[in-house]
Amino acid sequence: SKMDLKSVLCAKIEMKANKDVFYDVFTNKPHHMSAMCPLHVQGFELLDGVIGTVGSKICWMYTLEGKKKISKQIIETIDHEKKVVIFKEFEGDVVDIYGNYKATLHIETKGEIDLISWTIEYERPNENVPELVNLLDFIVGMTKAVNDHHVKMN
Repeated sequence: SKMDLKSVLCAKIEMKANKDVFYDVFTNKPHHMSAMCPLHVQGFELLDGVIGTVGSKICWMYTLEGKKKISKQIIETIDHEKKVVIFKEFEGDVVDIYGNYKATLHIETKGEIDLISWTIEYERPNENVPELVNLLDFIVGMTKAVNDHHVKMN
């Protein structure tokens, strides 16, 4: 059964905090996430490699719609110039159901506004499996929580 119901969902969130701070969290300080958005992320573990480097393997413990979840990801791309990080899930709750899940973080500036852009890509096994709108919603909530955390600190 070849999965070819490819989906792409995207959200852009206006950044109130410093965009470099946010990028730094996702590249160099992912272990701080559970302190910044405890309702979303409860734990982080480095499985292999070095934090903030391509090829490193990480694990997130998170809660989605009241259920404890796990996501083991490999960092596929880091582009400091363009402020892009790509996370590909190789094991976990999402890829138990969906194929080829990856999440791309891109921080961009449009005029005076800094935008955090998240794109999630995946394949549904069949038409009856829902789109990952709830996961995108979760990512937006998590992003806003990290944002608010930094705004309060400054």
